[in-house]
Amino acid sequence: MSRINSKNVKLKRRKMMGVKKLFWNDPYLSKTTAIVTKVDGLMVKLNQTIIYAFSGGQQSDSGKIGNYEVIDAKKDGLDIIYTLPENHELQKGQEVVVEIDWEKRYRIMKLHFAAEIILELMYQNYNEPEKIGANITSDKARIDFYWDGKISETFPLLEKKAMELIDADLEINSEYDDQENQIRYWEIKGFGKVSCGGTHIRRTGEIKEIKLKRNNIGGGKERIEIYLV
Repeated sequence: MSRINSKNVKLKRRKMMGVKKLFWNDPYLSKTTAIVTKVDGLMVKLNQTIIYAFSGGQQSDSGKIGNYEVIDAKKDGLDIIYTLPENHELQKGQEVVVEIDWEKRYRIMKLHFAAEIILELMYQNYNEPEKIGANITSDKARIDFYWDGKISETFPLLEKKAMELIDADLEINSEYDDQENQIRYWEIKGFGKVSCGGTHIRRTGEIKEIKLKRNNIGGGKERIEIYLV
């Protein structure tokens, strides 16, 4: 391969990597610095970030870039675009402080993993029912299924097994399955390994305690709502 072609391949790989997602390396990091790599009106991109953008049903973080509130965060391939207020004065190449609402992030992390546990328990104990939706916010998590009957009939078993995992304070490993394409997974040895690109707690014991609630959403569809107690 010629030197020119080799250089082009390296540039393409670098571009493909997108923004460095520090929220995967350290989901407990609440403040950092970054370089603005692009400014297009209200929309900016960074070389690295701790502000998670909505994906897989997980709510975006709330945060600031250079003391400007982030109005919106959305994925753009392997990159993230942040929308800032009209009065922002950020420029390409500028170093900025990036921070998140840590209390909101931590509640989302705990609720997200509580939902992961409940979903995996449903799959393991109820013949993998079809999941049709999920959403995680800082208030609650929900998982929707096609289900015949009252899904609340599963709650005694789900809550018992979930609390056993939580009380055991098991380690949660979160790593890349495919680093180039940024495909990640979480794993609890002896329980499950699941593809997921969200932000995760390190140990199950951080969840403390959960409560499940049924919501019938009609048409043979049932919802499990998950709350922190």
